[in-house]
Amino acid sequence: MAIDGPRPWLAPLDGMPNVADPDAPATIERIPSGVSDFDHLSQGLPAGSVVLLVGDAGAGHQEFALTSAVHVMLYYDEPELHQFFLGSAQGPFVYPKGVAYVSLSRSRAQVMREVRGAFHHSYPDVLERHLTFHDLSPTYFADSVVPNSWSSVNRPLLSELPATVARGAAMGTLPAIASALDESGPSNLVIVDSLTDLLIRRGTDVEELLTLVKGLRRRAKEWGGLVYLLLSRGVAPPATEQALYDSVDGVLAFTWTSSPSHSHRQRTMLIEKFMPVLSRIPAEYQGRFVIRIHANSGLVTTQYERV
Repeated sequence: MAIDGPRPWLAPLDGMPNVADPDAPATIERIPSGVSDFDHLSQGLPAGSVVLLVGDAGAGHQEFALTSAVHVMLYYDEPELHQFFLGSAQGPFVYPKGVAYVSLSRSRAQVMREVRGAFHHSYPDVLERHLTFHDLSPTYFADSVVPNSWSSVNRPLLSELPATVARGAAMGTLPAIASALDESGPSNLVIVDSLTDLLIRRGTDVEELLTLVKGLRRRAKEWGGLVYLLLSRGVAPPATEQALYDSVDGVLAFTWTSSPSHSHRQRTMLIEKFMPVLSRIPAEYQGRFVIRIHANSGLVTTQYERV
C-alpha cells in the first residue's frame, strides 16, 4: 500500500484581511513618506520608526529625507498640494508636528542654502516654517584642528592634546545628539545628518554609537514621529554597517546603477529591511525603485526593477 508523502501545511486564509488591502484594519499608525508611488505601495511608514538612509554619494538618500520632510509638512501649509504628492496612497495617516534637523558639521544656513539651490523656492520656504535646527558643530569640532572661526568653538583648537582628551571630546558628541533628540524628537520628523560624520571622527566609540541608536529605536516608539539617520555607504566597516542595520527599524539603500544598454546611469532605491513595510508591498514590486530628483517635485519613484 502506497503511503502519501507529507503535504505542506497552509494556514487558512478565508476571512483573513489582506495585509496589502488598504481597507483592512490598521494595527499601527502610519506616516506618509511624501514619495507618492512609494506611499501607495507601502501605505506609509509606521509611526515611531527609526529609518537608516544609506547610499552612495549623490544617490538620493539626503534628497529622500528632505523631500519627505517638505511633502509631509505641506499637510499643514497646502493640503491640496500635499494630497497631490500623496497620489493614490489611501491612508489614514498621522502627521508629525514639525521637522527637527540635527547636524554634526553643517550650519543651518549651509543646509538651507543647499535646499534653495536644489529645489523650487517653495521647498525651503515650507521647511523654514516648520524647522527646528540643532547645530552640534561646536561639540563635534571641539579639540580638533578646525580654527575657531570655522566652527564657532570658543576654545583653542590647534594645540596638541593627549589622546584621552581628544577621545573625550569626540565622545561628548554622542550625549549632545541624545540631548537634541530628546528635546525635539517627540511628535516630529527628525533628520540626523549624519552618522558618517561620527564614524569618520577619530575617537568615536562604535559600541557607544550602536547603543545610542538602539536606545533611540526604543525611545522613538513613544515619540510617534519618524527619525531618518543618514549614512554614506562604504564609510563604516561591513561589520559595523550590518550592526547599524540590525539596530534600526528600516533600511532604505540608495545606489547608482548603469546598464550596457543605456549610456547614462540612474539612481535606485532598495528596501533592504523594513518588516512592516515589506509585508504590505506585493511581491512583484519588491525590487529596486528607480528614482528621479527634480527641482519642482523633489524625489519621485518612476518604475520598478526586479533584483
